[in-house]
Amino acid sequence: MTKLTAAELKEHLKSLPHWKHESGVIARELKFKDFLAAMDFVNRVAGVAEAAGHHPDIDIRYNRVRLALVTHDAGGITAADVRMAAKLDKLSD
Repeated sequence: MTKLTAAELKEHLKSLPHWKHESGVIARELKFKDFLAAMDFVNRVAGVAEAAGHHPDIDIRYNRVRLALVTHDAGGITAADVRMAAKLDKLSD
């Protein structure tokens, strides 16, 4: 898997409006009504990530969840990260 160029990443992010490129990852923050709703979402993320074999970094702060994606083996953001971001967006709809 190869890293996306800056131009490729910019193009992909047009279809992922909730995701931002920051500090070498693509990241999204979501807010839920309470801790249990946030944890329910995280558990659904875990199922999708495990099935895909591609796991986001997850930060949980009560009712806020931050997801971050990067392909460590490739040393940056790849098409796999973009595909996973799109899958995770479907969970939050």
